[in-house]
Amino acid sequence: MKLCLGVVLLLLVGLVQPGSGLSCYKCESYSGLCENVEDCTTQDACLSLSEQEGKTVRRCIRYTDCNNARLSLMFPSMNAFTYRCCTNNLCNSASASTKATPALALAAALMAIWWCWL
Repeated sequence: MKLCLGVVLLLLVGLVQPGSGLSCYKCESYSGLCENVEDCTTQDACLSLSEQEGKTVRRCIRYTDCNNARLSLMFPSMNAFTYRCCTNNLCNSASASTKATPALALAAALMAIWWCWL
C-alpha cells in the first residue's frame, strides 16, 4: 500500500508546473532549423511567420500584435506570408511534437489509484 501511495504522489507531482514565463524559439532562416530560445514577457506569444519564398521568422511577439494587419506593418519586406501565434513553451517549432501534459499525468495517477485498490 505504501508503494502505491508513493507512485500516486509521484504522478501527482507531475501535475505541478513551476510558474515561469513563456519561452519561444528565436531565429530567421530558410532551413527551418532553429535552436535559439528566448524568454518572453507574460503578454507575449510565440510567433512562427513563414514567407512564400521559404524564409521563416520565429520569436516572441505581443499577443495583441498577432494579426495580419499588424504583422504586415512589422514585416514589410515579407510578402505573402502565413503565421501562427501560440502560447505554450517552444510551440513555434518547425514541427509539432508530442509532449506529456498535466491531463496525462492526472490520468496516470487515477489509473494508479484504481490499480492499488484492486
